[in-house]
Amino acid sequence: MTATAAPAFTGWSNPAVEKKILDQINLDTAWPVVERFGEIVRLSGSPEEREAFEILSGHLTKWGVPHTLHEPECFISWPIAATLRTLGADGKSYFAKTTAMSVNTGGKEIEAELVYVPPRIPENTVDDWSYGLDFTGLDVTGKIIIADGMASPGRVIDVMKAGGLAGIFVNPGERIHESIVTTIWGTPDLDSAHRQPELPVLGVNHVDGEELIALAKQGGVRVAASTTVDTQWRTIPILVADIPGATVPEEFVLLHGHVDSWHQGVGDNATGDATMLEIARVFWQNKGDLARGVKIAWWSGHSHGRYAGSTWFADAFAIELAKGCVAQVNCDSPGCRWADTFNELTTMSETNPFVNAAIIETTGITPQTERAVRAGDYSFNGIGISSFYMLSSTMSQEARDEKGYYPVGGCGANIAWHTEDDLLDIADKDNLLRDIKMYAASVLRVANAPVLPFDWRQVTAEFEETLAKYQQAAGSDFDFGPAVDAVKSLDDSLAALYAGAGSITAPDSSEARRFNRAQRMLARILVPVNYSRSLPFYHDPALEVPALPDLEPALTMGRVRGDQHQRGILKAHLLRGRNRLIWALEQARDQVDAARS
Repeated sequence: MTATAAPAFTGWSNPAVEKKILDQINLDTAWPVVERFGEIVRLSGSPEEREAFEILSGHLTKWGVPHTLHEPECFISWPIAATLRTLGADGKSYFAKTTAMSVNTGGKEIEAELVYVPPRIPENTVDDWSYGLDFTGLDVTGKIIIADGMASPGRVIDVMKAGGLAGIFVNPGERIHESIVTTIWGTPDLDSAHRQPELPVLGVNHVDGEELIALAKQGGVRVAASTTVDTQWRTIPILVADIPGATVPEEFVLLHGHVDSWHQGVGDNATGDATMLEIARVFWQNKGDLARGVKIAWWSGHSHGRYAGSTWFADAFAIELAKGCVAQVNCDSPGCRWADTFNELTTMSETNPFVNAAIIETTGITPQTERAVRAGDYSFNGIGISSFYMLSSTMSQEARDEKGYYPVGGCGANIAWHTEDDLLDIADKDNLLRDIKMYAASVLRVANAPVLPFDWRQVTAEFEETLAKYQQAAGSDFDFGPAVDAVKSLDDSLAALYAGAGSITAPDSSEARRFNRAQRMLARILVPVNYSRSLPFYHDPALEVPALPDLEPALTMGRVRGDQHQRGILKAHLLRGRNRLIWALEQARDQVDAARS
């Protein structure tokens, strides 16, 4: 099976209404907000961050937009300072930073031998933070480890498992990029609290890191390191504007992004905050033109609590989201300088045809989307919500190569990301106006489409491709055939359902309600099985989740084929995973067939 041509409803728009609304978008409020936020360092739960929230809520109040300020207590970590020096007669001090959620030594130095651990880089890895470390032949117990790459949760886990005393991570450039190293997604619970990092973590820049690696390779070098990290339960603000739908108020789109920042954070994410504020203004003025509701949420806790704000919202409003949310749209790092492509925009497969049409028609740029990764306030996978956009416009790879830029996770690919350099010059007025209109058009189309514009046959094609890859790896040791048959059966039912979608023209008609309920239920059933290992309403760790994650271990069959014990364990795991997938596919097909009756 290959993905069929997208049904016409994925490209639905109302040109007259869209033009009317997009023509009202301007930077009169948005740009001054970007400028003001560029003067404020917004640590989660800090007074300075609260000032930024007051700016946003003040505009909403002035315009009459209904909104609520929630103030949950969440687990938040501020990295304050770090020290690092080599010991001995030729001792030298190095500038270092610590990370959110790492261990606080209280400024007290720990001393140990410095050991270099090389990277373990999987094939096709292109970024700086997804590879692991290779401890083959190394005993690092009680030693301080230095390794290539930014501090990431996976690498910190590697160091902890190996018995390291502390980890020092070498950034790829002149600046040290701020980071958070816990795998706990949002506020810890009884199932995840044990994953809190248990060692101090530091970062150094590339020049200093290379010097320290060279010393470590010589052997016998000892270092002293300290960290100061302020980790505690804090009250954080969450602001939600609620614009009701005129004809289908029980359904809504969630547009969201974070206010908290590393340093001034203009490109990550003052531009996104201003984008959402301008959309709130214009949508409220045109609320009679919205069929479905639009909720716009500004989070705290993204940077310093591993998405604590969006996770709290997903928990506190889980049932409301499960019943009525038709899509969640992440707004992070729009409107940055030199950003002339949408080449690293992440989406869920069912949204791809819709996203392509919306971006091309509003910007003239053809996007190159990627599978949604485990990041970016995608705190709604366990509920099962169709999702699109993580990050935003970005500069081309050619432009990055020309500037000598390495990959980063925001700011339109500017390496100012998560550093002191993310200042006003990172933002671009023309790009910001373009991106606001793109986000507005995307949300507007979902809010007003008679039938929800997502094509689940893109997902059945993705599932078949994934299963074929896993089958090839498993060989004759395991049969994915029953799951493939279930995928094909669902695809047939979807083809029949979508064939009649063109006759539905009113989102509040009985036909539309049946169709759209099926579309929502497909998300509730298929998103978790494709993006989550956890139970519904729980949150996976902040580590990458592969496609159909219960079945991905099939890729290891070749390594365990000669080991009867491990092979037996793997086959049992795959059987349970196959059962989960088949049951999800059968439930999904039942929803589709019911919508057709």
